Amino acid sequence: MSLSRVLLYGFVTLILAWLIIPILIILPMSFSGARFLAFPPPSWSLRWYEAYLGSAAWMQATRVSLAVAVVSAILATILGTAAAYALNLTQSRLVRSLQALLLLPLIVPIVITAVGVFLVYAQVGLLASMTGLILANVMLGLPYVVTAVLVGLRKFDHTQEMVSRSLGMNRWRTFFAVTLPQIRPSVISGMLFAFISAIDETVVSLFISGGQNQTLTKRMFTALRDEIDPTIASISSLLTAISFILLMLAALAARNTERSQGREA
Repeated sequence: MSLSRVLLYGFVTLILAWLIIPILIILPMSFSGARFLAFPPPSWSLRWYEAYLGSAAWMQATRVSLAVAVVSAILATILGTAAAYALNLTQSRLVRSLQALLLLPLIVPIVITAVGVFLVYAQVGLLASMTGLILANVMLGLPYVVTAVLVGLRKFDHTQEMVSRSLGMNRWRTFFAVTLPQIRPSVISGMLFAFISAIDETVVSLFISGGQNQTLTKRMFTALRDEIDPTIASISSLLTAISFILLMLAALAARNTERSQGREA
């Protein structure tokens, strides 16, 4: 094995360790029986999961976050898939330049985005509202959907659409009958990333959520500021587990789709 490859593997291993080690620390602390965060835990208990599930305030924040994440992921998927389809078909420089505009939420620092959203919402009365949270998360989720669907469309053989339309189908029916089934893994991946982005979003939520429409991540930040207890670790472990399960489901759906397409071929 060459030295460059050894260095590459070593660098990748360090990055993975940097990402995984915090999870390996937080997970045991969520099962701690101690009153405060401690690692390693002096004793084991489910008390902090029970405290989370038994708290009306935590449950209200969880319901808000789940509702916002589900609705914004669905809307971002619909809009992002339509935008990706248009971008993939057009040859116009003006239209294709919109791709950079759609990807801006990934490029602009999130604090600047949050301040801008806050100033706009303050003018139109959307602060601390479900509508405002959903619109903001749709904007943040669109880049994931557009990027994922564009990848799927560039692997798709568009002559199948031409054949379908030559047999009498219009573009709308052709998309749902021919194109969408074949790019479905990309659409699902984009939707799941949009969902994860919405349920984990903290910075924008700090600026625009509040009252009965306070998100789970904002409540976690407030709890960390006021009093640190292992309830935060239990919620973090649950959010990590949800994200991991969703990504595994997306990978499984993509694999099953590839297998079915291989059998049909």
